[in-house]
Amino acid sequence: MNDLVIMKNQQAVTSSLQVAETFGKSHQHVLRDLDNLKEGVQNWTDLFYEDAYIHPQNKQQYRVIYMNRDGFTLLAMGFTGKKALTFKLKYIEAFNSMEKQIQTGYSIPGSYAEALKLAADQAEQIELQKPKVLFADSVATSHTSILVGDLAKILRGNGVNIGANRLFEWMRKNGYLISGNRTDRNMPTQRAMDLGLFKVKETVVNHSDGHTSISKTPKVTGKGQQYFIDKFLNVPV
Repeated sequence: MNDLVIMKNQQAVTSSLQVAETFGKSHQHVLRDLDNLKEGVQNWTDLFYEDAYIHPQNKQQYRVIYMNRDGFTLLAMGFTGKKALTFKLKYIEAFNSMEKQIQTGYSIPGSYAEALKLAADQAEQIELQKPKVLFADSVATSHTSILVGDLAKILRGNGVNIGANRLFEWMRKNGYLISGNRTDRNMPTQRAMDLGLFKVKETVVNHSDGHTSISKTPKVTGKGQQYFIDKFLNVPV
């Protein structure tokens, strides 16, 4: 059951040889079934393509057909029995795994030594990222909005060298807070509000002369906390 699915030309595929071996069929019979399918499948070239291989024993060249997941599914629909069902499920699982690895750029270890090295590298990265990951997980589900200064304290406690003034400056520079000598300086920009990064707390202030005014304070939402920690994990301040 090794190498059920391989990567060929940047696509997850299996071969008629592997299908024959795994399902206990003659390779010629599998090729015959595929040839029968070819007559009724209009998009044959999207699912299958022919190639050749050299037999390891007699060094002769023989025909082989490669197929993607849809091609294999079409072929395997004709295989019946409990054992065939088990093999079909294993193939589908193998296709899913290979396609995920292709999408994420994750490479498959080719030997036990490579697997050990990969595990060691992953463990090292997990240790390096642990404080940041824990923080990111904690704010991802947070429903509590906090002050920009409090966000700076949390960032600094997780290895980011920044204070409240520098964080305000960074947010103004990058278009999250309004800059310039205006009455609404340090208020969230429309872009930041549309992204759901801030909410504005309004407080009524009673003055000694009897009049009242509204004080506005920007607060970073749980979504905003997640957004900014992601930024600071990847972009130098």
